[in-house]
Amino acid sequence: MRQGWPVGRLSFMPSTVIRRFVHVPETRELMIEFVTGRRYVYSDVPSEEAEAFRSAFAKGTHFNRRIRNRYACRELEPAVEERG
Repeated sequence: MRQGWPVGRLSFMPSTVIRRFVHVPETRELMIEFVTGRRYVYSDVPSEEAEAFRSAFAKGTHFNRRIRNRYACRELEPAVEERG
C-alpha cells in the first residue's frame, strides 16, 4: 500500500482520539489516523467491521474494543505535509 490515503470513502469525524479513517474493501485494509498524527494500517479487516466502526457513536471506544489488538497493524510514515 502507498504511504498516502487511498481513494475511497475517507471519513472525518468529531473524535477526541481518531481524526480520520478509510477502509479499502479490495485489500481489507483499514487506515486510521489519530489526532496525534500517527497513522496505522490494520490488515484483514472485514467490510462489516469497518461499517460498524463507521456507524459507532464513540469511535475511540469502538476502536479499543473491536479493532485494536485484534487485527495486525503497521505504522505508516508521517505524511509529506507533516514532515515539512
